[in-house]
Amino acid sequence: MTTRIEQRFAALRAEGRAGLVTFLVAGDPDIPTFERLLDGLPAAGADLIEIGMPFSDPMADGPVIQAGNLRALAHGVTLARTLEIVRRFRGRDQTTPLVLMGYYNPIWAYGRLRFLDEAVSAGVDGLIVVDLPPEEDEELCLPALERGLDFVRLATPTTDARRLPTVLRNVRGFLYYVSLTGITGVKEAAAEQVAPQLDRIRKHTDLPIAVGFGIKTPEQAAAIARIADAAVVGSALVAEVAAHLDSEGKPRGGLVAAVHDKVRALAHAVREARR
Repeated sequence: MTTRIEQRFAALRAEGRAGLVTFLVAGDPDIPTFERLLDGLPAAGADLIEIGMPFSDPMADGPVIQAGNLRALAHGVTLARTLEIVRRFRGRDQTTPLVLMGYYNPIWAYGRLRFLDEAVSAGVDGLIVVDLPPEEDEELCLPALERGLDFVRLATPTTDARRLPTVLRNVRGFLYYVSLTGITGVKEAAAEQVAPQLDRIRKHTDLPIAVGFGIKTPEQAAAIARIADAAVVGSALVAEVAAHLDSEGKPRGGLVAAVHDKVRALAHAVREARR
């Protein structure tokens, strides 16, 4: 049986376009506001949704997403509450693919098999665990696949030909290509540098390839959408959240609408990119 992620990429191929993957940190800036943000993403144009699992030391993330993690943690957003948010969302939306992205420490502390079972029950479709290498697949990847969860891995500009087959092993759903070296939200992705890397990777896999890190504007998203199967935007959306907080960190009016407007602009650019 195909997963929601596989179904969505098949639909995108049938439409002849790339997809938009949006990222926000669970519970940022608070749980009620986040749930309003989450609920409106599909209508605004998000084809797949990534939710960051709040963690105190997100090593792959830049200052913008780090701050989002800290805001969520300050509001008591635990892994259990993140799964509750997903469960409520899935009760309202049965079709949009949803991927949890984060780090292994909270999962390990929660109990890896307990986490997987509850993720499946809540309606999670896939996992991205940034700091768990393929050499440790028995720890989480294989049990996830056995439960029907897609397991998405990161490839980077430094993933050479010898390493790539190992990275691709046991990946399901899509491959996440990190367009630049470094952390999220600091540099900008350049499509002319990404394209040859995608050509190289496609010689080794038929998986859809989503490109993220450094995509901030509709123009950048469109450029990536012409060469990849999806463009991933995270820091720009988390920055939009932060821009609509008052001096005490509380959301101001218009926050939800501003984020959704940004997603609409990105989605329009992605949908029109190949025309």
